[in-house]
Amino acid sequence: MPTSTRNGVSIHYEVSGAGPALVLIHANPFDHRLWTYQIARFSQFFTVIAVDLRGYGRSEKVETPYTLRDLTQDVLGVCADEGVERAVFAGVSVGSGIAMLMGLEHEDIAQAVILVGGSTRGPAANLSKIVDGLESAPDLGAYLMGLMKGYVAPGFAESPTGGWLLNLFVENQHALSRRAIAQVFTARATLDMTPLVPAMRVPTLIINGEFDNSLKAARETASLIPHAEHVVLPDSGHACCLEVPAAFDAAMSGFLQRHGLWPQASLDPA
Repeated sequence: MPTSTRNGVSIHYEVSGAGPALVLIHANPFDHRLWTYQIARFSQFFTVIAVDLRGYGRSEKVETPYTLRDLTQDVLGVCADEGVERAVFAGVSVGSGIAMLMGLEHEDIAQAVILVGGSTRGPAANLSKIVDGLESAPDLGAYLMGLMKGYVAPGFAESPTGGWLLNLFVENQHALSRRAIAQVFTARATLDMTPLVPAMRVPTLIINGEFDNSLKAARETASLIPHAEHVVLPDSGHACCLEVPAAFDAAMSGFLQRHGLWPQASLDPA
C-alpha cells in the first residue's frame, strides 16, 4: 500500500483498477477492508482508492485532537498524491461525514457523494460512553467487536461469513491505539453539518440498511439535500456494504449510471 504524508500525517491507502477515480472511506472501528467487496467489484471499471483513516490500518495512530476537516484533508492529500482531479467519494459513518464535507466544501474535486449512514451529526450523545469504553475495556478486541455487532443486522456477526469478516478488524488489535480511535470518534461527533447540507449541489446518494441505527437521521439528511436519492437495503445494518454487497453494489452502480458517472467504454455493470 502506498503512503501519503501531504497533510503531515502518514496515511496508507490501496489503489486498484483503472478508470475514473472512486475514493472509498471507511467507518469506525473498521479500516479500508470494510470495502472489500466494492474494491473487487468496482475496480473492474474505476481506479478505486481505499483509504485507511488516521488511527486505523497501517496509517499513523494520532492521539492528539483534530477535526473532521483534518480527516478530509488527509483524503485530499491522497488524491493529490495520486493525481486525482475529479472523483466520486463514498463513505460509511465517519467516512460518510468526510464524503459529505467533500461535496459541500470541495466541489472542484467531488463529482458525486455516496453517504452510507448519512447522518449530518456524529454520535455526540454516546461519545463519552464510547470513549470511556475504549479507555477502560480490559480487552480492546472484544470491545471493538461489541461496537461492530451494533452496526450490523441481528445474526450477521454469528453467521460463519459475518463472524469471519468482523474478526478481520480485531485480529490486529495489538497495532491499534485506544486514544487514536477515540480521537476519530471525537472528530466526527464535534461537527454538525445539518445547517450546511441544504447547499449541497453535487449528486448525492444515501444508503442505509433497514437495521441501521442512523436511519432516522439519514431520512432527515435526504430531506434536506436537494435531489438526494435514498435507498434502504433489507437484511442489513450500518455496515451494509459488507453485509449485503450485491444489493449495495447494485444501488451504487445504478446511481452512478443515472448521473453519467459510469465509464462509457466499460462492460455492462449489471
